[in-house]
Amino acid sequence: MPLQKLQFRPGVNREGTTLANEGGWFDCDKVRFRSGYPEKIGGWAALSYNTFQGVCRSLWNWVTLKGFNLAGVGTNLKFYIENGGAYYDITPIRLTTTNTTTFAATNGSTTITVTDTGASSIQAGDFVTFSGAVSLGGNITAAILNSEFQIQSVLTGTSYTITSSVAANSSDSGNGGANTDAAYQINVGPAINTVGTGWGVPPWGGYIPGTSSSTLNGGINNSVTTITVASTSAFTASGAIWIDGEYITYSGKTATDFTGCTRGADGTTAAAHNNGDLVVQATSFPGWGEGFSNGSTAEVQLRLWSLSNFGEDLLFNPRGGAMYLWQPGSGSNPALTTRGTVVSGTYTPSLINEIMVSDSTRIVIAFGCNDPSGTYASTVLDPMLIRWTAQESYTDWQPTTVNQAGDYRLSHGSYIVGALQTRQEIVVWTDAAIYSMQYLGPPLVWGFTLLADNISIASQNAMATAAGAVYWMGTDKFYMYSGRVETLPCSLRQYVFEDINRDQQEQFFAGTNEGYSEIWWFYCSANSEVIDRYVIFNYLDRVWYYGTMDRTAWLDSPLRQFPMATTSSNIAVFHEAAVDDGTTNPPSPISAYIQSSDFDIGDGHNYGFVWRMLPDITFNGSTTPSPEKPRVKFVVRPRQNPGSAYGVAPNPTIQSAQSYAGQQVYNVQEFTEIVYSRVRGRQMAFKIESDTLGTQWQLGVPRIDVRPDGRR
Repeated sequence: MPLQKLQFRPGVNREGTTLANEGGWFDCDKVRFRSGYPEKIGGWAALSYNTFQGVCRSLWNWVTLKGFNLAGVGTNLKFYIENGGAYYDITPIRLTTTNTTTFAATNGSTTITVTDTGASSIQAGDFVTFSGAVSLGGNITAAILNSEFQIQSVLTGTSYTITSSVAANSSDSGNGGANTDAAYQINVGPAINTVGTGWGVPPWGGYIPGTSSSTLNGGINNSVTTITVASTSAFTASGAIWIDGEYITYSGKTATDFTGCTRGADGTTAAAHNNGDLVVQATSFPGWGEGFSNGSTAEVQLRLWSLSNFGEDLLFNPRGGAMYLWQPGSGSNPALTTRGTVVSGTYTPSLINEIMVSDSTRIVIAFGCNDPSGTYASTVLDPMLIRWTAQESYTDWQPTTVNQAGDYRLSHGSYIVGALQTRQEIVVWTDAAIYSMQYLGPPLVWGFTLLADNISIASQNAMATAAGAVYWMGTDKFYMYSGRVETLPCSLRQYVFEDINRDQQEQFFAGTNEGYSEIWWFYCSANSEVIDRYVIFNYLDRVWYYGTMDRTAWLDSPLRQFPMATTSSNIAVFHEAAVDDGTTNPPSPISAYIQSSDFDIGDGHNYGFVWRMLPDITFNGSTTPSPEKPRVKFVVRPRQNPGSAYGVAPNPTIQSAQSYAGQQVYNVQEFTEIVYSRVRGRQMAFKIESDTLGTQWQLGVPRIDVRPDGRR
């Protein structure tokens, strides 16, 4: 037989069986297609090894009038300005109390009890900064007290615990004096979605701010039955706790431990949790068949931010909260300035789901907000209401005959999920429809057109725009809008949407990689509560591919050389800026592979014997340290029948047609001309993989030499 080319269609297809997709690619990880040929994706380099606190969900990049290239970084715990790889905390202060705070320490303990009669709305995980305190008399000095702390547990409405950097001794009998001031930052938000229920869907209950809470003192796995926290003093003697979506019952407690724990109760999944994770008393949650007394929804949403520039100033908003303003400082480091401040006014909305500044009109728009103006003034957030300011203002929200401020309430859906500014319009999604919002000028100001009904979108950040089109991820398919709304054909739809955690879809987000004509979506697989997968649509070649990756936010900005992303290890990285994984120091290799669907040897009725292979591969861009050479593995995976495992005889006990066995692996380097092999089968799959430091590759068209080998 002549040499047989191993040339497959670009893109990965999982919509059928591996044999039905003959001539295509079936499986991959950290591989992309360029000009129709697969190659390992670019690596990533750390922006810096400085870390921020919390899980980042939002990034925004802009340049000030003085030329400083800044990024806004919103996490569930804090809000930062990144400048030169350093993170500056500008989290707004929500409450300041004066001369109402006292401290109490216990000999030998690092736990300090704080009583602040002026405090309100305290919850575990919040941050507070003290000033004006004096020493407690021993180890707990004024310098220790006059700093920032994270609240570990809430005891009452005005008392809570913090953790000192040193343990108290017997001389620490003071209370910190009468002149202590306390500055409380805005309440922290959840790192993941917490799904509670009103009626009949486990887990029964949800997180209500103000209930007894603490934080984990050390990470735990998914099976421990004793759970250590900062303090259990505010919890019942027995009952249940809630940690990041897991409902756990306990039969007893000590000062710092919950004992006799039953993991993954009431239909939740036992999971590992990290040091510092929020622990909430679950027995005060609504039970099965009960509604929330405060009328809130049964789902507690993770902390999401929306960000936009008003000139060089930054407007930012936590979903469901107020809008804040940050102005760059005038010194040599613009991030060394005051914190963000709340944007307030008589008619300024105090509860907003998302904000945006219209580039063409300099109008600030709130999507889902309250309306404190007019006859029906309200402090309750209306999730379908859109309000906007007068031009050139972020504080003038009152409609008059001489300005363009106004409002409009959408009718299709129950809440506005998100909005995206495009070339000539703003596209607005509700949970059931999509609208076009276009500027008309006075007197109507904005016009709204229903583009499509009965559509879905996964989350506030699940959309992206590129090459004049808008792409987004729905709850069961992908969509595209380029003048009309249409389903985006996807060769991975079944693979993605049949193994996805919809309870965590608020985490899902999209981003562009413009240099490679790609839209990336990051999402949680079915058994994961954190993002662990991605799927890519190459809009130039119209092909799909996918893989595994841990990312929490993404920003493809023309103001920076490479796309920027954040990881669960609380650092930022630049994609395509390296060959290896720069989240570690030193960098570690990236494991990448792509595997074809099955292809027949000849017509598939005879066995074939592959006795040699002629590789075709380039290693351009590799940085493999000398004297090593970049290399990959060519894997030939034979199979006798579609239902049999690879490399073994037919067996009726085979459970999966994807179980490969008896494969042959061949190392291929840059100047490998021929690989001699001994592989026999009716069908085969071809795989290329790499896991060495500094290796970058692109596959061409390798060939195999096959001899007929009979029918048995």
